[in-house]
Amino acid sequence: MAQEARGQLPPVNVDASRLGTTGIVGASTSVITAEDIARSPGQTIQDVLATVPGIQVQNLYGGVNGVGSTVDLRGFGAFASSNTLFLINGRRLNEADLQGVDLSTIPLQSIERIEVTRGNSGAVLYGDNAVGGVINIVTKTGANGKPITMRAEAGVGSFNQRTGNVSATVNSGPWSSAVYGNVIKSDGYRANNALSQQNGVGEVRYSTPDLSAFLNLSADDQHLGLPGGRFVDPSISLNELAADRRGTATPLDYADKQGVNATAGFTKSLWNGAELIVDGGVRNKKQQAGFFAQYYESYVDSTLTTWSLTPRLSIKNAIFGLPSTILTGIDYYNSAYDSNRSMFKDMAPSHVYNLKQQTLAGYWQQTISVLPTTDVSYGARIQSMSLDARDRFDPLAPGNGGAQASPLKTDETNHALHIGLEHRFNENFSVFARAAQAFRTPNVDERVITGPAWDCSAYPAPCTPIPQNFMLKTQTSYDVEGGVRIRGGGLEIQTSVYDMHLKNEIHYNPVDLYNYNLDPTHRYGTETNATLRISDTLRLRGGFAYTRAVFEEGQYAGNDVPLVSRLSGSFGLSWNVWQKYVVLDATARFWSSRRMDNDQLNTQPTIPANATMDLKVSGEVDRFFWSASVNNLFNAEYYDYAVASAYTAGRFSAYPLPGRTYMLKAGMTF
Repeated sequence: MAQEARGQLPPVNVDASRLGTTGIVGASTSVITAEDIARSPGQTIQDVLATVPGIQVQNLYGGVNGVGSTVDLRGFGAFASSNTLFLINGRRLNEADLQGVDLSTIPLQSIERIEVTRGNSGAVLYGDNAVGGVINIVTKTGANGKPITMRAEAGVGSFNQRTGNVSATVNSGPWSSAVYGNVIKSDGYRANNALSQQNGVGEVRYSTPDLSAFLNLSADDQHLGLPGGRFVDPSISLNELAADRRGTATPLDYADKQGVNATAGFTKSLWNGAELIVDGGVRNKKQQAGFFAQYYESYVDSTLTTWSLTPRLSIKNAIFGLPSTILTGIDYYNSAYDSNRSMFKDMAPSHVYNLKQQTLAGYWQQTISVLPTTDVSYGARIQSMSLDARDRFDPLAPGNGGAQASPLKTDETNHALHIGLEHRFNENFSVFARAAQAFRTPNVDERVITGPAWDCSAYPAPCTPIPQNFMLKTQTSYDVEGGVRIRGGGLEIQTSVYDMHLKNEIHYNPVDLYNYNLDPTHRYGTETNATLRISDTLRLRGGFAYTRAVFEEGQYAGNDVPLVSRLSGSFGLSWNVWQKYVVLDATARFWSSRRMDNDQLNTQPTIPANATMDLKVSGEVDRFFWSASVNNLFNAEYYDYAVASAYTAGRFSAYPLPGRTYMLKAGMTF
């Protein structure tokens, strides 16, 4: 893609002042711009995020357009999706269920920038799920000053992938609007791995100096085949990874999803330096999934609806002669989850789970410039949660062998705290530090699958359902962090070290199929990212992270938490070879081995270390643009997720990912 100025690369800045809503004093931060995304060899948001130090990615479904991929910030392994908070324009994307945020439903071309704030200080402003950090996706508003713009792009790639996207913006006086649409179809890397997806987002915005308002609507529809794992069992000389890497043991399993979202809000200037910001919205997500294993058939039909209202007040005035910024507000979320669990579609459900969850929170965060070179921030959040969970159980339903869950009606109050400091010695060197406390309440899916484990009538004996009570403890975390920022002469470096302690971390046993609270765990490490601008047309970038996640107490004390690589990093270059006509971008990523899911004992084989190289050549001529990408250039055969057997040494199920893939795209602007 062409850059804003002919022959020049987009600016890069890791300073917290660019982080808008997530600019938390004392935190380690990174910003990915729209230009970075457009030029990235990666095809998905997850691919782009994987180059940020401290982020690791897990893929279960063949990596098709990033569907089902999990972004792990600071080493949470199997439960990364519940410990990394995603925002869109400062509003929560994480739902009250376990599905996590499906980034594939956000059109890449609609993103203005992605702001990454590491560590749990974001819990003060945003509440649950911000234990590992906050990732804020800021979308384009359409207010670009041009009366009308249009963009269309189409692409073809490996595994019969076809993709197309369109966008348009219209401006007239104080009014602006933007529409983005995306369609993708692919056969997928593996058998029963096909994807069909459509998503779109539209926004209307009214802006004046004293008042701005917006209405945002989005929808998505997705069908995905679930290929399952490839089994390896040395005891019976079975190795499906070697014999049939692209095959499937679940040729009929699938997952469908339909989502509709509406958000509206306004910002009103109250007095000089003070703004009232009120947002509200509703999200509705429907999901259907069918599973047809040898001893277990199941159909799940779930609906999750979330209403929210988040008024807040921003005040930027001097206090006792010192510059001050205050952000305070109230968050209200009301979620209703209904899930029918039956043996097959259209059969009477054996379990109908109904969970209603309400959260109400108040928060305050203030930043004060105590010196021209020194900023201090502090903040607190108090959040109450009310949950009512019921299981309508039918013992006569086909295939039933479970037991009714005990009802649960509970109320609890949690709090989050933050204090941060940043001192600038000069324009080239600064230090930062922070300490914070955060929490994560169990989501509705986690409570549902505390049992029963399975339908015993469909399994050979012995089989004992695990009693269910919806009861899990709230996870808490405490962390500290410190680091430095260096910039000058085209070089920018940020490095930090952190230490985090957690209690009651929620974990899933993928063999016995239930959730439970872990003994205390410990995470610590260091993250460094750097960019070097050699010239206006050549920039180098790189990052490195050392991440340790260990059990601190209990029967696994000293062992590694599964699915966390100790070492990870990336290196890349952006080279505007010939003005804007030919541009080369390359990214190499590497990661060390990691323990398989369910291997808390650390006795099973590890997921091997590996590395990939991605290349992209792109260009623009007048209104036309094009790109050609090669991902995994050296055809590495790898996987980043696997489940270990709890009983048989060397036995595991892995989810292999594609080798070398290609993508060609072309489009034009109007």
